[in-house]
Amino acid sequence: MNDAKLYEVIRAPRVSEKTARLQELSNQYAFEVSTVATKADIKAAIEKLFDVKVEAVNVVNVKGKNKSFRQRQGSRGDWRKAYVKLADGQSIDVMNAKV
Repeated sequence: MNDAKLYEVIRAPRVSEKTARLQELSNQYAFEVSTVATKADIKAAIEKLFDVKVEAVNVVNVKGKNKSFRQRQGSRGDWRKAYVKLADGQSIDVMNAKV
């Protein structure tokens, strides 16, 4: 897999209170990923980009919310989130990640 393909699969790390707690408790990290990426694609991209060993990948399809702005209805797009569990003793610095 070339570098351009890796950055298409992994779009951005998702950082929130919930994901920070997951990092501390179970060594899991959350990423926004391509809607067509498979678990195998995600695992390969994370291992190559961050030089870590991935144990498991769980994927969630997030539905976009309906919003209104100045009496106009619209909706945010659907997106996909991946929870990646790393092997013991390994970590990713998501604040300085170049994704």
